[in-house]
Amino acid sequence: MMASASFSRFGRFGRSRGLIAGVLLAACALAQPALAAPADTLIKAVKFDDDAGVKKQLAQGMDPNLVDNTGAPLIVIAAREKSDKVGQVLADNPKTDLEKLDAAGENAMMLAALNGDAAFVNLLIAKDAEVNKKGWTPLHYAATNGHDEIVKILLDHSAYIDAGSPNGTTPLMMAARGGHLSTVKLLLDSGADLRVKNQIGMTAVDFAKRYNEKDVAEGLAARLQSMQGGASAPQSGPNGAK
Repeated sequence: MMASASFSRFGRFGRSRGLIAGVLLAACALAQPALAAPADTLIKAVKFDDDAGVKKQLAQGMDPNLVDNTGAPLIVIAAREKSDKVGQVLADNPKTDLEKLDAAGENAMMLAALNGDAAFVNLLIAKDAEVNKKGWTPLHYAATNGHDEIVKILLDHSAYIDAGSPNGTTPLMMAARGGHLSTVKLLLDSGADLRVKNQIGMTAVDFAKRYNEKDVAEGLAARLQSMQGGASAPQSGPNGAK
């Protein structure tokens, strides 16, 4: 009877020890930060413009075309975050696909143009990245935010000035939509055709009116009136080369 009681107590004690040990191990695991995966470390380095960290990771065999959990490639992340030093590292890597798109169909040059990051746009152009792209283009994105310097850079490198988006919207229409007077003037002076219509029949003047950009609408209307008698009927095609 005594032996049986002792064995029972020992069994309970043994189970208690096992339970305590398990709790202690779990606590220790929680106290120790989980080691970041190499991909996460690389993506973080890109976001924080840590060029030394990116170089180290690439030297250890990481893929320069890695994408994050949203489908954004490293070069696109760098452009989005204005990580110019990392952008240069990635652009210098012969394995990097400079045209790789994110889930929204945007590439690095488009986002650099949207951000007004001339240095990033120039480094991509220096590496022969494509200035023109089917559908939405870097010029659309630069015009959308009124980044005249980027517009000039792109036009100087043969960007299609009347490039059409999937529905035929041009950079001039986007500049008019945003009320960017200087960008509108720059595009017009560089040869943009304000008579072009998109697929729903809207011109740059219509965009300015629709978005209550009165000054732009009046300026475009005056420009169009001055062209009367000197040009053919309005165009409806989406593209026109500079």
